Amino acid sequence: MKKKFYFILGCISVILGVIGIVLPLLPTTPFILLSAFLFEKSSPKFHQLLLTNKIFGKYIEDYTERNGLTYKNKIIAITIMTLGMGKGFFAMQNVYGRIFLLMIFLGVLIHLLKLKTLRN
Repeated sequence: MKKKFYFILGCISVILGVIGIVLPLLPTTPFILLSAFLFEKSSPKFHQLLLTNKIFGKYIEDYTERNGLTYKNKIIAITIMTLGMGKGFFAMQNVYGRIFLLMIFLGVLIHLLKLKTLRN
């Protein structure tokens, strides 16, 4: 029963992560990393699929096994996050929404900058 629950949460997390690629309010990275964790606990097949995925696989491996990101991946992540969240920030009229988005941006930015920079 526990494995099924983790599997369902893993699937939901992947979906939210993929949506987060194009929707600036949802952060992609935490959802994909959560999916990797949940699939590791519930489905070795889906965990392996996620690790061998050409988009997310190397990124997940660097983050989970080597505790860092390459300089290139940091730049890409920060650039995409800045563009996406910047667009959302300026499109949003609600002051509280802007503050919330800015807090998420700063939290993720600080986390990315604190990560160890890996060599290729």
